[in-house]
Amino acid sequence: MSTGFFDGISKVTYEGPESSNPLAYRHYNPDEVVMGKRMEDHLRFAVAYWHSFAWEGGDPFGGQTFERPWYPQDDMGRARIKADVAFEMFDILNVPFFCWHDADLRPEQGNFADNLATLEEITDYLGQMMETSKTKLLWGTANMFSHRRWMSGASTNPDPDVFAFAAATVKGCLDATHKLGGQNYVLWGGREGYETLLNTDLGQELDHMGRFLSMVVDYKHKIGFKGAILVEPKPQEPSKHQYDYDAATCIGFLRKYGLEGEVKLNLEQGHAILAGHSFEHEIAVAAAEGMLGSIDMNRNDYQSGWDTDQFPNNVPEVAVAYYHILKAGGLGLGGTNFDAKLRRQSLDAEDLIAGHVGGMDICARGLKAAAAMLEDGGLEDALKERYSGWKTSSAKDLLNSDLASIQAKVLSEGINPAPKSGRQEILENYVNRFV
Repeated sequence: MSTGFFDGISKVTYEGPESSNPLAYRHYNPDEVVMGKRMEDHLRFAVAYWHSFAWEGGDPFGGQTFERPWYPQDDMGRARIKADVAFEMFDILNVPFFCWHDADLRPEQGNFADNLATLEEITDYLGQMMETSKTKLLWGTANMFSHRRWMSGASTNPDPDVFAFAAATVKGCLDATHKLGGQNYVLWGGREGYETLLNTDLGQELDHMGRFLSMVVDYKHKIGFKGAILVEPKPQEPSKHQYDYDAATCIGFLRKYGLEGEVKLNLEQGHAILAGHSFEHEIAVAAAEGMLGSIDMNRNDYQSGWDTDQFPNNVPEVAVAYYHILKAGGLGLGGTNFDAKLRRQSLDAEDLIAGHVGGMDICARGLKAAAAMLEDGGLEDALKERYSGWKTSSAKDLLNSDLASIQAKVLSEGINPAPKSGRQEILENYVNRFV
């Protein structure tokens, strides 16, 4: 049944590259087979409930610009209207998944008992809608950053009562995710960091964060949740020193607390840029350690230097990201979540559809380019050639030797290597042939 919010907007379908329809897929064809798998099953698109439905259009210098029939988001009646509109949009876009924070789904009640009750109420409502919808839950998470109680962190908070509130909140959100058949659960740190060492015991906070995550893993197994537990790296958002700064930092943290076999990473393009990395760097780091879980696909405004959460529009960037994902074997239980929001001047329901259509098309183009590069093998051939010296028995012996023996070898054989070109420009030109 139509909510009326998307009146005049038909279901989005694939019309092909020649289409000029702004609300049609030109490149995303769910049933197109890429490297032996349907495109939909490669990309596993998910709509972010928070940016699409809960965000009101505010920024640091101005408040709400959007007018939606579920605003103000302060009672369960409007929460149900928001859910109705959300599922209508999922159907229009024909997306397989969505993602949420608890605070996106239900209004803040000011106390845990009522927050839990309203979360359970709206979860039951979502479950009823999912019975007749194609769209399933990719992952759930807890918003432990917006309310003032979280101003000094959640699991890292110096107040044990806040730690307890956080633990209770995550239990409720993991229960809700499990009940809805979610395929992952994400711990989105938000304020797990500090602003000054003058009032921070860094070591204790890290220990508490490690213990908290261990509790989550233990509870996952207790309830039989088969999905993945994911953490999301992020730098300087909003704390000056985030404990989960980037993929490498998170991997080191997980290993320190013995969680490397239990937890993977949910990586965001915008966070990678804020950490001074490329998105493909973060993906490659996680993949190299077997910890690639899922991705949030968006982009930043490179002039602003902030996480602006815009829909992706750069095919070469996306293509190289998916190249490393495909090379790693794909996203598994993860997916491509659009942690992206409209610009605050884009007021209309049509804009919300168009943003997702464009982002899905960009990802489809990137995926096909990535697959073509893998099938062509040019980058892999270049890698093999560059590291071919390590295939010899004498080179392999170096790794099992010692400094004194290696020095003697260099002296006796007169080893004096000449530099070899990295051929970066040739390889960049190679990528551009496919995008």
